[in-house]
Amino acid sequence: MSTGESPAQCSRAGCRAAASWLIRWRNPRIHSADRWKSWVACDEHREYLREFLAARSFPLDVSPLDPVVSGP
Repeated sequence: MSTGESPAQCSRAGCRAAASWLIRWRNPRIHSADRWKSWVACDEHREYLREFLAARSFPLDVSPLDPVVSGP
């Protein structure tokens, strides 16, 4: 029996790989400065998702995804 959570899956459409990156972004035309959205990405799609957002001039931040820590 497993009590840990499943790893996050990449946000790229159709990808089921485990995510290892957190991409925080916002659309300044519709989001206030304190509202950020989050996507997660696998190594293969990190740059693709970052470029998708950067091409739209959305503020964004990419950082390693903290692993899920399960209880004792």
